[in-house]
Amino acid sequence: MRNILKHIKTSVESKTKLLAVLIDPDKLKTEALSQFVNKVNSSIATHIFVGGSTVETDVTQRLLTALRSLTNLPIVLFPGDVTQISNDADAILFLSLVSGRNPEYLIGQHVKSVSTLRKTNLEVIPTGYILIDGGKETATLKVTKTSPLTIKSEIVDTAKAAELLGMKLIYLEAGSGAKQEVSSEIIKAVKQEVSIPLIVGGGIRNKTQLDNAYKAGADLVVIGTAFEKDESFFNKLK
Repeated sequence: MRNILKHIKTSVESKTKLLAVLIDPDKLKTEALSQFVNKVNSSIATHIFVGGSTVETDVTQRLLTALRSLTNLPIVLFPGDVTQISNDADAILFLSLVSGRNPEYLIGQHVKSVSTLRKTNLEVIPTGYILIDGGKETATLKVTKTSPLTIKSEIVDTAKAAELLGMKLIYLEAGSGAKQEVSSEIIKAVKQEVSIPLIVGGGIRNKTQLDNAYKAGADLVVIGTAFEKDESFFNKLK
């Protein structure tokens, strides 16, 4: 069994930057998976995240079943709800939407998931999930009925509160298809405040934005939409 969190922490200590490719089961069809994953395997990606805000029942499981035979990269669930949990992944980000005040996504979905998680061997990683304004109404916003944070001090304090609550990772999310990525200023401010690994995702569409996120302090960057819309982006990340 892979220890995903330990590997992330070790990478942070050695200053090795990580990159996760996010696959949304509702957007990438199983028949296109093989070709897409071949490009992931030949890139600098270190992880594959699987999940979406809204995914039809059983779609995630079908994709994961196919994905297992196509890659040796760690597969981490990034679920929008309990229906996206599968034992065919290595770990699950146990996301608590600490930027919002909707109890369903602070703790409600988590309680519902326990009966399913008991039947798996998944590594469960408590993650403080913070939605940042990316200049677009995202699927996460619509589903969770929560507003993204815009004020730097509030974002920093929310991240620190999540760490004090016992979260093992902080995830700053501008949202799928965001018009603007999480700013370097915000990433740097959060990184200076927390001592746990920092994940950043949303709105990153080119190598310059990726490098800027790393330089500001992101330990692991997640890219999804950019690859969905332009697979040639992989060629720049070999």
